[in-house]
Amino acid sequence: MDIGGMFSALTGQGGVKIDIRLTPQSGVHAVPMEHYPSWKLHRNPFWRVKHPNATKPASIAPALGPYGEMQQQEQLYSYESHQDIAGVVTLQLAPGKKVEHLGIKVQFIGRIDTGFGLNEGRPRYDFISLSKELAPPGILYQPTIQIPFMFRNMDKEHESYRGRNVAVRYFVKVVMDRKFLPPLKKEHDVWVQVIGRPPTHNEAIKMEVGIEDCLHIEFQYERRIYHLHDTILGKIHFLLVRIKIKHMELAVIRRETSGEGMSNAMQGQAANANGDTTQNVFTETQTLVKYEIMDGAPVKGEVIPVRLSLRGIPADLTPTFAAVNNRFSVRYYLNLVLVDEEDRRYFKQQEIILWRDQLG
Repeated sequence: MDIGGMFSALTGQGGVKIDIRLTPQSGVHAVPMEHYPSWKLHRNPFWRVKHPNATKPASIAPALGPYGEMQQQEQLYSYESHQDIAGVVTLQLAPGKKVEHLGIKVQFIGRIDTGFGLNEGRPRYDFISLSKELAPPGILYQPTIQIPFMFRNMDKEHESYRGRNVAVRYFVKVVMDRKFLPPLKKEHDVWVQVIGRPPTHNEAIKMEVGIEDCLHIEFQYERRIYHLHDTILGKIHFLLVRIKIKHMELAVIRRETSGEGMSNAMQGQAANANGDTTQNVFTETQTLVKYEIMDGAPVKGEVIPVRLSLRGIPADLTPTFAAVNNRFSVRYYLNLVLVDEEDRRYFKQQEIILWRDQLG
């Protein structure tokens, strides 16, 4: 009795190997991704400074998949939301072997996953689920079989996202059903990005903050809405200074809110009988970058310029997500902090809106 062969058949580690390769069609502007985007900060904050125009196509996938499974390296492409998804499924048989199957199908799935150990209830929600038959039941004899596929006219409304507690994932999945054995499965991620439009109105931000008879500061930022490669410009006016300020910092903060009760909490409605709107809402706040923009005590009438390039932030910025399927939101804030000589901190946060102007 061939125990090794039986184990390989049961675990899918023999007989046939399934590979999926995406092949963007002519007229489809798909961009090879440099890396697999995620919520984590880049290890080298000066990477983009050294490589401002890097276009190196990367066959980089995470060592762990979106759900913790081990994955091999694969080419990751970024598609616009309206583009078709085409590719080729390759079936490789062991030399001299044949494989009997009950049908082979390819699926395209769009999924919101909140199953990261925090959220209760329904951890996954599939908002797209399409399936096509690649081969009817039969027997495979050829050592290598290639089958093309294409999914057309799909409305991929949500942008791909891989956050701390939630993810939006698109992937192609091939399933080979077998008699008396578990089906063989293979997945390949597809990264979808939604190109926005320039805002018709983009008002300036003007705020005043202070402590009575001690401190009065006016903040001005040229705009409220920025694309992901934009530069934030502004000024800080010191109208009254009667405390000794040691230095001033400007930070960009990302806040991810997820959970089934998120929409109720945002609207200030009661989520349960106790009036707790945050029972099933989880918030992760992450400082993406922090700069010291002033060192030393300012004087009355002094103006401090602000210039911050979003492209230089060592993180994968995303557009602002207001409420994706009422399951999560991602927002960005400018956080200005003043520290006096007694290490007391005075801060002011202002939300900014980000939108995507290009793939990548």
